[in-house]
Amino acid sequence: MAEQHLLTEIKDGVATLTFNRPERLNALSQEMMDATVDALNAAAADPSIGCVVLTGSGRGFCAGGDVQRMNAGTGEAPPTYEQKVVRQRRNHGLSGLLYTIPKITIAAINGPAAGAGLAIALACDLRVMSDTAKITTAFAKVGFSGDFGITWPLVRTLGEAKAKELLLLSGKLTAEEAKDLGLVNRVLPADAFEAGVGALAQQIANGPQTAYRYMKENARLASEQSYVSLLERESYTQIRTGETDDHKEGAKSFVEKRAPKFTGR
Repeated sequence: MAEQHLLTEIKDGVATLTFNRPERLNALSQEMMDATVDALNAAAADPSIGCVVLTGSGRGFCAGGDVQRMNAGTGEAPPTYEQKVVRQRRNHGLSGLLYTIPKITIAAINGPAAGAGLAIALACDLRVMSDTAKITTAFAKVGFSGDFGITWPLVRTLGEAKAKELLLLSGKLTAEEAKDLGLVNRVLPADAFEAGVGALAQQIANGPQTAYRYMKENARLASEQSYVSLLERESYTQIRTGETDDHKEGAKSFVEKRAPKFTGR
């Protein structure tokens, strides 16, 4: 079941994870979440992978939680409150991994991203959106407060007032509106979307992986630590990356006025 709900492809240093419930706009299932967590852990430990792309099959990225399944029930004894919290925390590991693994993660938002689907996209390092796609927080419409970490990036990207507006009113944003707000990095035409995402992912996969790793970690810590603390940390990470083969190749190629050929070492 897990393989049906998530498709995984590894090619040329890029791991592409595709939510695969197109008939439900890739609404999250437990099988899908478990498989994605496993795939992210495997990618984190695989030195041949330099970039992880997360996308959806069919016409949607991810519609968030499967409200239809929530409403249907399972016929089994309902879990306790504590059991629900444990399961929720485990599922939130999906966002946590996208945000913390030492690989650059890209959300390829090919279609609607709503609720938890939007939260998962916001947990990625980069977001590329089709010009025909739309995003929405959606939680208020079904009486939820929001999960998968959605409040954290919204407040830090938009400020408290705008984040509250998106959460409380659940309006839909076009790709250009999302880009203007800083929620996505690039908007691509739908007919060139796959190729554009592929080119970006390949650029990342072929880049200086050790430097990327510490850039990602430093950016994350910059939201949590003081300026002075980051100065101290950058003393170590700058020297560490300066010892890599990729730094030496980058410096040499700069002097020789040619494109660098990074090896990830």
